[in-house]
Amino acid sequence: MKKLLYFFGLLLCCGFSLNAQDIPFIKSDQVTAWKNDSSQTVYVLNFWATWCAPCVAELPDFEKLNQTYSDKGVRVILVSTDFRRDVDKRLKPFVERKKLECQVAFMDERTPNNWIDLVSPEWSGAIPATLIVSKGRGFEQFFEKQMHYEELEEAVKAALNN
Repeated sequence: MKKLLYFFGLLLCCGFSLNAQDIPFIKSDQVTAWKNDSSQTVYVLNFWATWCAPCVAELPDFEKLNQTYSDKGVRVILVSTDFRRDVDKRLKPFVERKKLECQVAFMDERTPNNWIDLVSPEWSGAIPATLIVSKGRGFEQFFEKQMHYEELEEAVKAALNN
């Protein structure tokens, strides 16, 4: 028992959290990889930030979508566009406080204009924005607005039936 307590104490002492989500830093080539994945996976890529009220308001709908469709070949990925300096002090605590189950990734690109068109040529750069894509199913749909569960589910069902 002492060894077990020591182990957990060591983890906490070293800054590890057993329930904190790992937030990978991604580059635009990761978005390209998701878009070009020839499998049957449907990717739901939501671009958001902690400081964006409509973005935060729609997160429960993405969480519900993830819970409902994760076992049906759907991957919901919340791509944070927060400032790099805010990842540790704002983004990570936010994800933990909200108990987000969806995969969260941080877009680690300094110039948004270099990757926005990769997501969609329709995108002005405003958030929230969502791309639902499956190259293997021949499906791609882009939304530049706050999404609600019904709209998300309709688009995901369309992708799965494509």
